[in-house]
Amino acid sequence: MTPPDASTVPRADDLLDLAVEGLGGGRREGQHRMAAAVAESVEDGRHLLVQAGTGTGKSLGYLVPAVRHAVVDGRRVLVSTATLALQRQVVTRDLPLVAETVGPRLPRAPKVALLKGWHNYLCKHKVTGGYPSEGATLFDLPADPGPGEGAAAEQHPAPGGTAAGAGPRGGRADEPARLADHVRRLHAWADETDTGDRDDLVPGVPDRAWRQVSVTAMECLGNRCPLLAECFPEQARAAAREADVVVTNHAMLGIAASGNTGMLPEHDTVVVDEAHELAERVTASATVDLSLTVVEHAARLARRHGGTETEQLDQASQRLGSLLATAPAERFPAGLPDDLRLAVAAVRDASRELLTRLKPAGGSGPGGKAGSEAGAADAGLKLAQSAVLQLFEVAERMAAEDTTADVLWCSRPSEHAPWSGDGVTRLHAAPLAVAGLIRTHLLGEATGVFTSATLTLGGSFDPLARSLGLAGSNGTDRTPDWSGLDVGSPFDYPRQGILYVARHLPAPGREPTTDAQIDEIAGLVEAAGGRTLGLFSSRRAAVAAAEAMRERLDVPVLCQGDDQLPTLVRQFAEDPATCLFGTLSLWQGVDVPGPACQLVLIDRIPFPRPDDPVKAARARAVEESGGNGFMQVSATHAALLLAQGAGRLVRTSADRGVVAVLDPRLATARYGTFLTRSMPDFWPTTDGDLARAALHRLDT
Repeated sequence: MTPPDASTVPRADDLLDLAVEGLGGGRREGQHRMAAAVAESVEDGRHLLVQAGTGTGKSLGYLVPAVRHAVVDGRRVLVSTATLALQRQVVTRDLPLVAETVGPRLPRAPKVALLKGWHNYLCKHKVTGGYPSEGATLFDLPADPGPGEGAAAEQHPAPGGTAAGAGPRGGRADEPARLADHVRRLHAWADETDTGDRDDLVPGVPDRAWRQVSVTAMECLGNRCPLLAECFPEQARAAAREADVVVTNHAMLGIAASGNTGMLPEHDTVVVDEAHELAERVTASATVDLSLTVVEHAARLARRHGGTETEQLDQASQRLGSLLATAPAERFPAGLPDDLRLAVAAVRDASRELLTRLKPAGGSGPGGKAGSEAGAADAGLKLAQSAVLQLFEVAERMAAEDTTADVLWCSRPSEHAPWSGDGVTRLHAAPLAVAGLIRTHLLGEATGVFTSATLTLGGSFDPLARSLGLAGSNGTDRTPDWSGLDVGSPFDYPRQGILYVARHLPAPGREPTTDAQIDEIAGLVEAAGGRTLGLFSSRRAAVAAAEAMRERLDVPVLCQGDDQLPTLVRQFAEDPATCLFGTLSLWQGVDVPGPACQLVLIDRIPFPRPDDPVKAARARAVEESGGNGFMQVSATHAALLLAQGAGRLVRTSADRGVVAVLDPRLATARYGTFLTRSMPDFWPTTDGDLARAALHRLDT
């Protein structure tokens, strides 16, 4: 069969019919409206926000016009997802389907590639001994690969129910012998894998085991590596440079938005699925921290692999450590206090001076070594240079004269500093705003197509558009031109679900749960016969409610922390009588259709904590510019989570049930309308008897 000429290629709308037919599905008007809008957007170069409710089939809605544009017009398209689950779906199911069904109607078959951060690929040179053993520094290495790679927690979240850094991927709970077993398994896998992609290894391994077989982009030897021809991350990047469609993730977009645009291949269009998460991912990628552990680690690598003394950095480290020992766990609106700033500046100056001495001595390697010994020495020196350079860049950023573009704060291992995580006192720097970063580095020369089931908050695209660097309202000068489209959902929300607000309950206070809330939860769960997904604002509240229900009711109650999250979700889905209670991990991404989930409980409006340093700083900045900080930051944050949480109820056209919010402010506060308009359009009520009766009917 002769490939069609570009001028005879069918429209995206017609090609979508072929793809849907190949999937065995039927025509969905919302999906076709989306495909037509995406096709128009990429042709005209106008940014697009398209809200596509659950069940629309949004992946095909953007992939078909994206593939057509890439092949017919010869313009590369980047597709980014927030979760590994959706990334796998796009790469292993949706794109192969489009290539098979649509490809024959295009001038040539589309080329597709998958691209991740450097640290996500196994390094063959490290596996074969090309890098020195990390030995004694193994257990003080941070799990996060560092700036330029995306946070480890972003790319490989710790399993639900474990503290960050613990469990199968966190690794802090592993004993050395167990760690050695993981590393031996990785060495065997290195001879079998064709991709070196960490996510192809099932089951996975802890972060600290993976660290033994991978390097960051800054640690890579590049053209000096003897195994460059076999390099997995280089192969992935070479494939991306030749591909029509490149699938990546939000962590990579975050790196690019931070200014490292070379991490991505040249592209004409970027399609961002799960776009409601992009701003937070960019914030995470651009956030850095500084601790005594990090400084000491860099100095140790410099001594061991650079063969140089580190007296100046050691002295700066001691001064910083003594100040961090007594530093308050708080935000620094005016920049670091003078004593801390001077200590950080001393670290900056010492690391800069150290970098000038961390250079190859000439010959075959440092010290004139030859052969494999010289190769390991080169690699060790690269590790030292990378650690000291990262240290310098972070210290320089924190000690700058003008830090108004950043939020600076200190976290301590204390229950009074809830954002502290692992027992180490740290200084942090996060961008005050990321809209400009996204606009400049992601949308400067590319058309953006942003899609999600949740893009309108309070009935408007404006809140999300602002966070993505687009205009506050259509047509505003000096901001990119964009349009918003809501293609709706195939579900009949008013007939399929009830939104019950427990208006009679007292407003939530500082305690995790109240007796009145526990009574309300028990009555609802009993009426539903189990079948409950409980979404709580804190771990303490989830545990307290779970323990109370186990005492009162004769239904199985699972709580986040009892096991790994995928195991808990599977158990919840398999037994309709089971309840699952948890926190933030359950608010998004849990997909349990059918009778297993007929009641979604939300204990309180999920406002950010008042002591969240970044959210507090952003709200203050909005107020200082004349806006409403509470509505633009706190209410927008809550609206997004409420929309996502309530969306767990109806996943198919056959699903029925109740979303119960135990916070009366949703019905009584002035901002309540903004929040409810962000949620699916369920039938509203404040009548508890009616909600319980509806649940009882579903259970019989």
